[in-house]
Amino acid sequence: MGTLDNKPYFHAFKEDISGIELPLRFTFPFCYEPHPLAIIAAQELQAYLETQNEWTHNFGLEENNDGLAIGKMFGILVVRDQQHRLGYLAAVSGKLAGSNKHSYFVPPIFDMLEKDGFFLNEEVHLNALNRKIELLENSAELAQTKSNLNRLKDQWDTALDLLKTKLRSQKKERKETRTRLRPILSDEAYETLMKDMRSQSLKDKQELQRYQYDMHLALESENLKLQQLLSDILAMKEERKTRSGNLQRQLFEQYNFLNAEGQPKNVIAIFQDFDQSTPPAGSGECAAPKLLQYAYSHNLTPIALAEFWWGCSPASEIRRHKNYYPACRKKCEPILGYMLQGLTVDPNPMQQETTLQTELPQIYEDEDIIVFNKPAEFLSVPGIYVKDSVYNRVLKRYPNAGPIIIHRLDMSTSGLLVVAKNKMAHQFIQDQFIQHTITKEYIALLDGVIEKESGLIDLPLRVDLDDRPRQVVCYTYGKPAQTKWERIAIENGQTRVRFYPLTGRTHQLRMHAVHPDGLNTPIVGDDLYGRKANRLHLHAAFIKFIHPGSRQEITFEIPPDF
Repeated sequence: MGTLDNKPYFHAFKEDISGIELPLRFTFPFCYEPHPLAIIAAQELQAYLETQNEWTHNFGLEENNDGLAIGKMFGILVVRDQQHRLGYLAAVSGKLAGSNKHSYFVPPIFDMLEKDGFFLNEEVHLNALNRKIELLENSAELAQTKSNLNRLKDQWDTALDLLKTKLRSQKKERKETRTRLRPILSDEAYETLMKDMRSQSLKDKQELQRYQYDMHLALESENLKLQQLLSDILAMKEERKTRSGNLQRQLFEQYNFLNAEGQPKNVIAIFQDFDQSTPPAGSGECAAPKLLQYAYSHNLTPIALAEFWWGCSPASEIRRHKNYYPACRKKCEPILGYMLQGLTVDPNPMQQETTLQTELPQIYEDEDIIVFNKPAEFLSVPGIYVKDSVYNRVLKRYPNAGPIIIHRLDMSTSGLLVVAKNKMAHQFIQDQFIQHTITKEYIALLDGVIEKESGLIDLPLRVDLDDRPRQVVCYTYGKPAQTKWERIAIENGQTRVRFYPLTGRTHQLRMHAVHPDGLNTPIVGDDLYGRKANRLHLHAAFIKFIHPGSRQEITFEIPPDF
């Protein structure tokens, strides 16, 4: 299997790497360019995946394969052993082919699939509970009891409505009688009439109360029967919840991670110290923690890390075959943040001020607005760490201006950005954005050939809660997102398109371009959903709106530099 001196999971490079310099620092796992050594290791792992016959898994790469098609994230860790020899470790996120034991991949921190282990034993009980709950919820007895109760309720409710109608009619008749007879009766006779009517009114109320009591008695037996059945189900669900919680806690107790200094720490404490949260299910099952844990446990020095997707993309989020991806945030950021302690790690590029010398071209200005041609990789508004932005530069020039930002462009997107110099202009133009009366056009270069000439993409979007700021398609909780598009030209295997966004969701054009139900082709340079290049080839090229001062239509257009 290419291991050194029978060291399990330590793979020797097949390719000559003698001329490749080692990185000065370890990979920052949440935003990185794979090191050449990591790329070679990943390619060798991919060659193994294409040729191995030890296990079978349907990655969705071939038609007519058995089983559900599921793509997987794989990772490699370039390491150096105590004899200063370089090799690499490989891992897969989660289980593969129904197992955690594979000769090529490092084992998990804890193998929950171990035969006769507490996890599988408890899972048997939980599965039995699930089956009992399902049987009770779908039982003929429960369905019949609900049906009988609903039928009785309908019958009694119908009769109750009739009784109430009759009583209202009698009340109305008494009122009419009082009104008609009052002028012609003596006071004594009228008082006798009123006494009789009050007695009749009391009898009506008593009749209604008797009916409601009889109705309660008639429904009580069926209702008690239903409540007993539901109570049994609820008790089982509470037992399931308790057992699941206990199992999860017992499981977390097995996940103790090492850092580069050899110090262990439990996953619960790691998340508590990070942001006082509880670890999500599956924490520690991703490739990167597995790789670092094995390296630390076997005196291997981590050199470089890379993770790539293998197989078909999930339905909602975007993962493309063989593309490199950063570690996920929700599960891995606390764990890797701890595990990397003691290593010299590349700085987080998202926290680096890299645009201080960047020119911000201005193409128009008057007393109400300024229009910029925002460069790619330049913020519209300040970030948590990076402060240089269109907002801060305008504020520096005009300290009393504001509100300034009317709309935004993604950091990676270039093009036309309109800002306001006063409150009136801001409100006037913002209203046009809200009412969708502003016309915007974007030019993009897609990394592939689009055969169709035009169309409408309608895919609702929401943020990926496990991996912000990525977006996912979600028909349940996503916000509506529509984009019209048309093909401009095909250029050297790539397609230039014009986008007309009808809504303004985060990463809308990027997601609509890359999603299989959209154009199924990423924008060139999209490092979140496609492949990194010199820049994201997306440019806000045209905007038309009513000027806040002149109340006349105004248009701006500037072509992209790609």
